[in-house]
Amino acid sequence: MTGDWTPILTIMTEKPGKILRTLLLATILATFSLPSEAGPPDVAPAGSQPSALSDLMIRLQFQHIKLWFAGRLNNWSLATYEAQQIDASLKNMSKPSPGGADANRAIEKLQAVREAIQSLDVSAFTQAYSALTNECNGCHRANGYASITIQVPVNSPFPDQLFTDQVADGRALANASCGGCHVVSDGAKDTPASGFPAPRFVEISKRASFSADGLRQYLMSGHRRLGPDQAMPNPRLADYQIEAIVAYFEILRTGGSR
Repeated sequence: MTGDWTPILTIMTEKPGKILRTLLLATILATFSLPSEAGPPDVAPAGSQPSALSDLMIRLQFQHIKLWFAGRLNNWSLATYEAQQIDASLKNMSKPSPGGADANRAIEKLQAVREAIQSLDVSAFTQAYSALTNECNGCHRANGYASITIQVPVNSPFPDQLFTDQVADGRALANASCGGCHVVSDGAKDTPASGFPAPRFVEISKRASFSADGLRQYLMSGHRRLGPDQAMPNPRLADYQIEAIVAYFEILRTGGSR
């Protein structure tokens, strides 16, 4: 027997727990010292979509959902935006599909949706949206993806997005709650219903002291100690109503016409 066996004999005389720890450490070091070998390349299953097209379809699906809720809730600005996004996505699919259906047919159906949006027609929007959805499913079937079927959305997967037109809601609420004394809209010829000498909303929004947070805090307060005799009424607004009015004020401040 040759060589120095002292280290091995020392380990064998140690406590079992220490021996196990030593062996484990040796195994880990041996593993990381092995030369790395590249694994086999990822191979897409037969009949699957290329990655770029699959990503585009996922984006289209999200846009399709958002378009529905925007149109059904009369948020025509958001509906216009989502229709533009869908149009751009469809135009990225420049090559006709092998089954004969191509993006141009979906773009034609989308045009009817856009016309309904421009006319602010919920009924026409619903009908055109259904036709667009059917065309999408027809394209899927023509290309061998009949198992991928989309429908008119039932629920929104976007709990963090408000699909109503918050600015329009804020303007309507301000007119109902404040229009008796204030001129709410930015029309130069408008007058308050009571003729009360309260400042116009657009004037308030342009003040150097104006801030969204300040307005928010004020509307959450008792809403008094302002105006003649400090008699300004408290409209008792819910949080979502306050946010709608704040949104409208911010549009007035930036010179928007909504």
